[in-house]
Amino acid sequence: MSTALQPVVSRERWIAQRQQLLAREKELTRLEDQIASERRALPWVRIDKDYVFDTPEGPRKLAELFHGRRQLLVQHFMLGPDWEQGCPSCSFMSDHLDGMAPHLAARDLTLVVVSRAPLAQIERFRRRMGWQFRWVSSHGSDFNTDFGVSFTPLQLAQGKVTYNYTLQAFPAEEAPGISVFARNDAGEVFHTYSTYGRGVEVMMGTYRLLDLAPRGRDEANAAYTMDWVRHHDRYATAQADASCCGAHA
Repeated sequence: MSTALQPVVSRERWIAQRQQLLAREKELTRLEDQIASERRALPWVRIDKDYVFDTPEGPRKLAELFHGRRQLLVQHFMLGPDWEQGCPSCSFMSDHLDGMAPHLAARDLTLVVVSRAPLAQIERFRRRMGWQFRWVSSHGSDFNTDFGVSFTPLQLAQGKVTYNYTLQAFPAEEAPGISVFARNDAGEVFHTYSTYGRGVEVMMGTYRLLDLAPRGRDEANAAYTMDWVRHHDRYATAQADASCCGAHA
């Protein structure tokens, strides 16, 4: 697909329009700063339930996932107990994590990915994808259900589930999300924030770069928003299939 050309103008006219857009971008930056401040001002909820996770080092409680830090960020990764591979969109999110993890740790924030699949299944997929970040299993606990990212067959059969703080239809038993927790000096753990739906785009730096390009995300005619996303080791296969289909069209 070719990129449609915008009007071609002089450098002076381009700079004038760019300055107008810059003013709007600064408005957005200030609004984002304001919302971030309001987000940090949210009250906390004490976690009283004893969630236990299966990790490569053995069973660990939620407080132990902090690794000595005071803040914990969890990516709720869609990988169900009987799934052969992780969700492509969640994988797209996770592709951004390894580079960020040491920088987050330097700011007292531990990053952990959590899925409901058993640990052996998680480890197989993690090795395939070449990821190094910490990924643990919530299999057998209520963690995913309590944080609104896993739904029972009964819930799905009722037609609507509570996701992203809204009762709505949802097409799968697993959902994406991000949750943040804090731990005090006494070892108590608190839930401070969760975001779902398009809120998880905060983890998708690729999207922010696409938004700078002439074609943007190029999703206007997609069957669904992220139908172009593949596991990063599957793009070559997808492109080969597209070429094959085009050759026989």
